[in-house]
Amino acid sequence: MAYKSIVTFLGSEAELSATLPAALAFARDHQAHLTSYLLGVDMTPAGGFYMGASPILLQETLERAQHEAEALEVIARRLCEKHDLRWSTDSAVVQFGGLPAMVGLRARFSDLVIQTSPYGENALPTQEAALEAALFEGQAAVLVLPNKELPEDFGKRIVVAWNQSNEALSAVRRALPLLQAADHVSVAVVNPPVHSPERSDPGGLLTQMLARHGVRAEVSVLAKTMPRVSDVLMRHVRDIDASILVMGAYGHSRLREAILGGATRNVLENAKRAIFLAH
Repeated sequence: MAYKSIVTFLGSEAELSATLPAALAFARDHQAHLTSYLLGVDMTPAGGFYMGASPILLQETLERAQHEAEALEVIARRLCEKHDLRWSTDSAVVQFGGLPAMVGLRARFSDLVIQTSPYGENALPTQEAALEAALFEGQAAVLVLPNKELPEDFGKRIVVAWNQSNEALSAVRRALPLLQAADHVSVAVVNPPVHSPERSDPGGLLTQMLARHGVRAEVSVLAKTMPRVSDVLMRHVRDIDASILVMGAYGHSRLREAILGGATRNVLENAKRAIFLAH
């Protein structure tokens, strides 16, 4: 397996500036085709236009979204033309409620979706919606990059968050090309359950599977010495100077994580390094 079809969804000039240069660099390194979808999103809520409202108002909001998408595509094309790789751009206009279906349809036919963090001071609601749509509607793997250029040693050291869940296993399988290219892979197990099937050898079966794919991984059993598992994982990422954390996404429901918090949400809100997610 290799990443040959990569897509990214960009809904603002700030998001484009933060995401596209790194996505281009990643696609070039993997000799992949990068498709950038430039989004003009009509944020009018469903039912926002009452019966008898002027159709001119509706037309204006759609035209504004169209102009925004086209302007973003011009910027994206100028940037892509400076790089020697296969690329394409496409502008799309969609109402916010229809964004998951549009993103999901395009993400499902890709090997990887590249986005930047959907949380932060200048983040837009469309960023969170696009990331979750790629994971759930598109069933795609998502690489969430930090808002900066990729370091020269990007991907050389990787941490895999392992809790025996289906989501974690899916993330590992989707991340195999990255793991095979890494110099060092650490499988992090936080407080392994005493009565789990892997209680005598946490992470052993996973490292055996990885070894057969040419990935030499070591297991790090970590105590939960901080309030949240996500804090322990991010500290381990910093301690070994890893550039990517591979983890399963949303083992709990999105609603529960939005209200009560969860490892996925906490990592996305606080991580300073790349996160590789799959559901």
